[in-house]
Amino acid sequence: MDRTEMFEGLEKFDHGQYQDEVERRWGGSEAYAESMRRTRAYGKDDWARITEEGETVVAGLAALLSEGAQAAGRAAMDLAEEHRRHIDRWFYPCSHGMHRNLAEMYTADPRFEAYFEKRGKGLAVFVQDAIRANEARWRNRERE
Repeated sequence: MDRTEMFEGLEKFDHGQYQDEVERRWGGSEAYAESMRRTRAYGKDDWARITEEGETVVAGLAALLSEGAQAAGRAAMDLAEEHRRHIDRWFYPCSHGMHRNLAEMYTADPRFEAYFEKRGKGLAVFVQDAIRANEARWRNRERE
């Protein structure tokens, strides 16, 4: 199945548009190789499930933001952890430190920021802060 077929019927996004940039930035990494290995095996049903799971997590974070919840609160950190596990389960091993690094892109890169902001004003920063808080929570658990 080619990449066009994989994403057919899902959110309209040209996944090949950034392929050169992705390969230039991360093409030599183990995470990239693992992601390519895993995703090549996914069919339409897998992509639908992946998308639904990811959107459910983001929708939960958007709901917390609209309710006035704290990004460092348990509910937001738990959803941040689910976000990390989603990446880990479907794409590549995603440590808490790697997840924190990804979160930095959510506000540094306008494309990532726009993805979150269309779901709620301030969501990119909220998600980033929830991921940072979750990473700190796990780091503290490891010290105990």
